This record gives sequence, structure tokens and C-alpha cells, in this order.
Amino acid sequence: MTIRGRHLLGIEHLGPDEINSILDLADDYARLNRSRSKRSTALASLTQINMFFENSTRTQASFEIAGKRLGADVMNMSMQASSIKKGETLVDTALTLNAMHPDLLIVRHPHSGAVDLLAQKVNCAVLNAGDGKHEHPTQALLDALTIRRAKGRLHRLNIAICGDISHSRVARSNIMLLGKMENRIRLIGPPTLMPSQISEFGVEVYDDMNEGLKDVDVVMMLRLQKERMDGGFIPSEREFYHRYGLDAEKLALAKDDAIVMHPGPMNRGVEIDGTLADDINRSVIQEQVEMGVAVRMAAMDLLARNLKNSRAETGVMV
Repeated sequence: MTIRGRHLLGIEHLGPDEINSILDLADDYARLNRSRSKRSTALASLTQINMFFENSTRTQASFEIAGKRLGADVMNMSMQASSIKKGETLVDTALTLNAMHPDLLIVRHPHSGAVDLLAQKVNCAVLNAGDGKHEHPTQALLDALTIRRAKGRLHRLNIAICGDISHSRVARSNIMLLGKMENRIRLIGPPTLMPSQISEFGVEVYDDMNEGLKDVDVVMMLRLQKERMDGGFIPSEREFYHRYGLDAEKLALAKDDAIVMHPGPMNRGVEIDGTLADDINRSVIQEQVEMGVAVRMAAMDLLARNLKNSRAETGVMV
């Protein structure tokens, strides 16, 4: 099980073999997480720093749990109270942290490309926990693992991604990953929430849920990214739910065994009916949260192996 490169900044540069390596190892960690001990020594003696410039619940918590279960020394930096607020640049922050010799840096940032810039300035492994509207690779990987476990495969499925496509880094990463694994992808949403370059994505586009959901295997709902909107993209939340919110009536158009997904946080009654979100026979939303820890354990484990090998080759003590 290997992945190439020192960092995990996005899905774009991962091949199908690397995706499968991460998912296979994550399956092992999913079993470990359901055991009594829940402990590994894969990151023993390594230091993990979590830098979240945007608010986060699921992602930050799962990276912290993942690191601790792997035996790392985990530090959560409060970026709201950091020197960034005093005018320090991201590059200077990176250089300061680099001088402390961390091994793994987990970064979420509101600006696309910021994590890549930071990765160029440090000597450790960097994992992108979401940068602007660009990418969220571990979310796509945990979604892929959830689908594979629920459907028994991760290829030749009909997958609908619905809602605010334009502002969603989750959508972007999922489109790339699911496309690499030979799935048929449908994007469903109002034209105002579709990217302008949508024709380059290699997907089918619908502005009608009734058409787009016909015979799909997976329905992935997305949150309205209001914090990234600078205009009137929808008439109202009520109208959006009427046309694009997932309820039992719309889900009936999909296959009988179609699963329902949502990366969270959910706006119940806006993107999805609350009863449907809690339906254990159709919804795998809680499984997504569980698989998030396993996938992040796998990604950090594989990057740590690369880091140790690189340091061994250059004679740096591990």
C-alpha cells in the first residue's frame, strides 16, 4: 500500500491505484476503530499540527482522533487567536511552524491554493483539509469508502451530486475521484449554482431533480455554501427545498436500494428532509462520519511512511 508524493493536497494527482491503497488501508482502520483497543503505533514519536483557518466540527475532530489513535503527539492551533490576526503572513506562519519540526500538518483555509503555498515552505507532510472552493480530498475519499462498503464496489455506478455545485470543494473532489473510478456522474442543481466551466467536467448536468435522480445508485446532497455567496443565487430557501431538496418523493425516482449521503453540516428542510436523513435503511450519513476517521488515519499513515523513507534516504533521524 503506497501513495506517491510527500503531501495530499488534492485528488487530481492521485491515480486509481493510490485511491484503492488509501481505501484498502482505511478498511483495516475501520475495523480497528470498532475494536476495543482502537490503538496503533503508526505515528508514534511523530508530531501532528492541525491548523484550521475556517470553523470545522467533523473534519477537525476526526483528524485529531485519527492522529491520537495512531499514536501521534497532536496539537490543535487556534488560528482565530494566532499571529495571523496580528498581520503575520501565511508564509511567515509556515516558516515559524517549520522551525518547530512537525511531521504532519493538517490545514484548512478559506482561500483556494493557500494549502499548496504552505506545503512549498515546510519540510513535513501536508494534508489539505479543505481550501476555498478548490478541493477537500479526504472528504471525497471517505465518501468513496462509504459508497464502496455500501454498494460492494466503486465503479460503474450512477451517482447524483445535488445542490450547490459551484461553491463546493466537496463536489469538485468527488467529481474527480468518482470519475477516475469509472462512475457515471450527474450534477443536479439550479443553473445559478453550477460552475461556468461545467462542460469541462465530463459529467451530465440537470436542473430538474425528477430527471436527474432516475435510476441512480447514490444520491449525494450538498449544503448551500452561503458564506461563499456574494449575491442572490436562489429565490429563497423554501423555494430551493421545493425544487432541489431531497425528500421521500424525489428519492423514489432513484433505485430502490439507492443510498443517501451528505458531507455535513446539514440544513434540514433546506437540502434534505430530516426524517430521510435519519432513515437507517437509506441514509449513510453517520457512516460517512465514521469512515472519515478511518480514511484520515490511512492517509496520515501512508504519508508518514513516505516521510520516514525520505528521511532515511537523506540520513535524517526519524
